[in-house]
Amino acid sequence: METKNQHKEILFGVAAFATVVVIVALIGWIILGGKDRAIQGEVEVEEYRVSFKLPGRILQICVHEGDYVRKGDTLAYLDAPDVEAKKAQAQSLEAAAAALVEKANNGAQEEQIRGAYELWQQAIAAVDIYQKSFDRVNRLYEAGVVSEQKKDEAEAQLKVHKAKCEAAKSQYDMAMNGARYEDKKAAAAKRNQAAGAVAEVNSYIKEMVQVAQFDGEVVTIYPKVGELVGAGSPVMTIAMKNEAWGVFNIREDQLKGMNTGDILNVYSPALDKNFDMKVTAIKDQGSYAVWKATKENGAYDLKTFEVKTRPTQAIEGLRSGMSLIYTPAEN
Repeated sequence: METKNQHKEILFGVAAFATVVVIVALIGWIILGGKDRAIQGEVEVEEYRVSFKLPGRILQICVHEGDYVRKGDTLAYLDAPDVEAKKAQAQSLEAAAAALVEKANNGAQEEQIRGAYELWQQAIAAVDIYQKSFDRVNRLYEAGVVSEQKKDEAEAQLKVHKAKCEAAKSQYDMAMNGARYEDKKAAAAKRNQAAGAVAEVNSYIKEMVQVAQFDGEVVTIYPKVGELVGAGSPVMTIAMKNEAWGVFNIREDQLKGMNTGDILNVYSPALDKNFDMKVTAIKDQGSYAVWKATKENGAYDLKTFEVKTRPTQAIEGLRSGMSLIYTPAEN
C-alpha cells in the first residue's frame, strides 16, 4: 500500500513538472517567437480652441459641453469696459483730425481774407503815391533844380513801397489759397491715423462676441460666467467630428509592405462594425519609441512606425478616443 502511494506521488510530480514546462514554453513562444496579429489603434479628432483677443470678464456662454454647433453660431460674450473707453478716445481723436483737415482745405477765415486784401490795396495806393512823387523829383533833377541825392531818396522810397506791396499781395494770396500742400497732406495723414485707431478698436469690439469657425461638438468649456480671462486664453474646445482619423503604432515586421494610399479594413468595438480607412502617412517614431529585439542576443531591433489613416467615407458616431482594431493579412 505504501509503495502504491509513493508511485502515485511520483506520477503527480512528473505531471505537474510537465505542465509547468508546457506553460513556460507557451509563454516563451508568445513573448519571443509568436507574432501579434491584432493591432490596436485609436481615433483622434481635429480640435480648435476658442479664445478672445483681449482680456475681460465672461458675460455669457451660449452653449454647453456636448452641444453640436455650426459655423457662425454664437458661442460666448465678453464684457470689456476698457474697450468702450478706448473707442471714445479714438473717436475724439478722429474728430479732431477731421477738423484739422477741414481747416487746411478751407483756408483762412473770411475776415482774414478781407483784412489781407485791404492791406494789399493800401500798399498799391502807397506805391501809386510814391511813383508820382518820384516822377516829379526826377523831372526836377533833369531840369537841374534838385540834387541827385533827392532823386535817389525818392527812388529808394518807391522801391521800399513796391516791396511792401508784393508782400501784402503774397499774404492775400496765401489767405485765398489756404494751407500749404504739405500741411494739407500732414492733416490728412493724421485723420487716416485716427481712423485706423477707430477701426482697430472696432475690431476688438467685434472680438467680444465669439462665433464658431467650423462645425463641431463642444468638448470642454473652461471658464465660468463672471470669471476673468486673459487675452488668448482658451474659453472652450470644439472637436470637428468630420475631421477624424485613426492612429496605429505598428512594428516594422507587421507593416508587410504597407504604403501610403493603401486601404485597411478596421474594426471599431464601440460601433461594433468594420469599415475601410486609407493610409495617409507612415512616420518613424524615432529611437524613443517602443521597440522589440527579435533575438535574445540583440542581432537587430524592430522599430515602431506611426501609421495615420482616414475613413474612406463618413462614419456616423466616430468619436475621439475610440479604439480601432486592425489585423494584418496572413502571408
